[in-house]
Amino acid sequence: MNNILEEVRTILQTTPLRWEHMTQSLSPDLINLPPAPKEWSALECLQHLVDAERSVFPVRIKAILAGQDFPAFNPDNQGTKPSSDLTQKELAEEFTFLRAASLELFDRLTQSDLPRQARHAELGIVTMSELLHEWAAHDLMHTVQAERTLMQPFIQGCEPWRSYFTDHIVESH
Repeated sequence: MNNILEEVRTILQTTPLRWEHMTQSLSPDLINLPPAPKEWSALECLQHLVDAERSVFPVRIKAILAGQDFPAFNPDNQGTKPSSDLTQKELAEEFTFLRAASLELFDRLTQSDLPRQARHAELGIVTMSELLHEWAAHDLMHTVQAERTLMQPFIQGCEPWRSYFTDHIVESH
């Protein structure tokens, strides 16, 4: 990747669009379907992305720019459960709104900011470049996780072709 700022921005800009499409198109039953114990439903993945947009990535960018240490984030202890007050569409809209604000902050970054450092409470010294790589990977990971969850009932129903999906089957325990 020649220009990490461009590549990361493209991922960050695309993720809310993917979620808006999923939440507008798919039924609540499918969006809420957990594939297996200790896995997240697609809606829980989206809620986690909202939590990260509120409390993690913008906070960490500001900390690194200021040269300040920042805490770790544990989604199991610090994350929120999807609110029954918001529809899946409304949660996706909230993510889009929060991401737009994050992109405004992101757009102030320059190549000279990439080597800046701060101390992560668990990982030690991290750079802005590493954080940006993690942010894009985090977006993609949880979107793929949600899509893998959405695949499960369809994999179950395609018995003759099930062997084609062995890498994507989430077994219930």
